[in-house]
Amino acid sequence: MASIRYNPNGQKGRISYNADIVSGIVVLSLQETEGIELIPSKSKGIKICFEKEGIFADISVIAHYGYNVPELAYSIQQTVKQMVESMTKFKIAKIDIHVQSVVFPAAPASAPAPADENGEQEKIG
Repeated sequence: MASIRYNPNGQKGRISYNADIVSGIVVLSLQETEGIELIPSKSKGIKICFEKEGIFADISVIAHYGYNVPELAYSIQQTVKQMVESMTKFKIAKIDIHVQSVVFPAAPASAPAPADENGEQEKIG
């Protein structure tokens, strides 16, 4: 768990963030990124580490076919950095993106057999 002292109006107190909260913010930012899917697992492919230099994030995603992978990775890094730093007082030190696989579009279903004048389907074969 990480904590940070934040005193916006001279109030005394302390705000604590745990890794699950920061992971939740990362998930929200990933859901806003077009062309990727989250890894279907309990941890969703996200590892957060709090260090003295800032937060180190290790994120694994699945890319959709047709998207430029380096551009996707850069977009993820920028979105995660902006959202985490705006929603918490932590700084992002490093974000590593791992593209685990590429999802291809589903093949179109085979067309049904044409119907005759009575609306019945013709039998082929």
